[in-house]
Amino acid sequence: MTSSWRTNSYGVQVEDTRICVVMVGLPARGKSLIAQKVVRYLGWLSITAKTFNVGQYRRTATPNPSAEFFDQSNSEGERLRRAAAEAAVNDMIRWFEAGQGLIAILDATNSTKARRRWIQEKCEAANIETMFVESKCDDEELVMSNIRDVKTTSPDYVGQDPEEAAQDFRNRIRNYEKVYQTIDEDEADLTYCKLINVGHKVIINRIRDYLQSRVVYYLMNLHIRPRSIWLSRHGESEFNLSGQIGGDADLSPRGQLYARALPDLVRKSAGDLPLTVWTSTLKRTGQTARFLPFEKLSWKALDELDSGVCDSLTYAEIEQKYPADFKSRDDDKYNYRYLGGESYRDVVIRLEPIIMELERSENILIVTHQAVLRCIYAYFMGMNQEQSPWMEVPLHCLIKLTPRAYGTVEDRLHANIPAVSTWRGKGSKAKHQTKEEAEEEEAAKTKEKADESEKTEEVVHTNGGNGT
Repeated sequence: MTSSWRTNSYGVQVEDTRICVVMVGLPARGKSLIAQKVVRYLGWLSITAKTFNVGQYRRTATPNPSAEFFDQSNSEGERLRRAAAEAAVNDMIRWFEAGQGLIAILDATNSTKARRRWIQEKCEAANIETMFVESKCDDEELVMSNIRDVKTTSPDYVGQDPEEAAQDFRNRIRNYEKVYQTIDEDEADLTYCKLINVGHKVIINRIRDYLQSRVVYYLMNLHIRPRSIWLSRHGESEFNLSGQIGGDADLSPRGQLYARALPDLVRKSAGDLPLTVWTSTLKRTGQTARFLPFEKLSWKALDELDSGVCDSLTYAEIEQKYPADFKSRDDDKYNYRYLGGESYRDVVIRLEPIIMELERSENILIVTHQAVLRCIYAYFMGMNQEQSPWMEVPLHCLIKLTPRAYGTVEDRLHANIPAVSTWRGKGSKAKHQTKEEAEEEEAAKTKEKADESEKTEEVVHTNGGNGT
């Protein structure tokens, strides 16, 4: 007899699992950020999820509405907002019916009991479980911070004066406050999770299965306060110079220079913010972080991907000794597991506690390794499994990631210290860049920058006397 059970790529046993996570809350309570984070987290764990943002559907008819559009006495505004909600829910149902994913996030205020009951009934009729997530917040500082974020990043306020946008958004909030109904005992039959003041208090009700509990576990570790995460590889190591992978090598002389330059690089990016530095347990990350004037924690979970029998070999040696494995890794780098070692999928699983701790924390600087940084970067940037193992993470570069309501902002600061490139593209030859080649490349980049600077100066000089 054929079993009806099926298993997704993460290994979660499901039987026609379909869950709609319904966001609930006033504007500026972090709902879109939470929705984005949940989808990113689930995708990172190979659980397919998608956000259906009602605001995006509404913008097709009303791209830049004023606060009056959201006044409940505005019948035309109410009609258009209802139409947007219906379009989002119908698209979500079609997405589930096409077998495209396990969890959908319906991102909207869903501020009344009537609206929530309508969603629950629509989903029930389509054999979709509902789980309501309400973000309640009376922390004025956090609300104001979210208003500042929205006025500069929301599609509703593109091209508008930031202060006028902020005032209009406050008026929009007041219109929603007039009719807002929190989830209470009248809705005790619903599955829900209430996050009060950014997780200071969490109330859960009728959580029924593994995937729902997985989402709740993640939500309980979230905070939505503004913060950034800084990422850096260790400085160039002796193994980087020789082209060997893995191992526990010391820094090269240029890697030592990067360690000394890193505090200034961090200061340029983070200012006077107090940071906590996380490193792996391997020597090269501790040596890189040793001049940073912050508290330091080392994590075994941040150690480099274990390359098993290939540890301390060069890619050329791996290709020669294990040609079939070398090709298999190129074909599916995310899932390929070194003999006696790990795959990228294995690294993601061991990094989950790190991600949870990151979500609970404020401003963190992580000094670790290429494969590990690829996995962490993929989590914050929503990068897919096909791309992330091939991403170039250069040595002697500080990456700043700032999660926002409508995406993660990335900034990179490069130290002016040459280093070999350890990046190898998919299908490329197993060739190692030498120290001399790295220095030539750095010199060429420096010359290119100087040439660009001269061109800019020429343009400024030429145009300077125009007077028109």
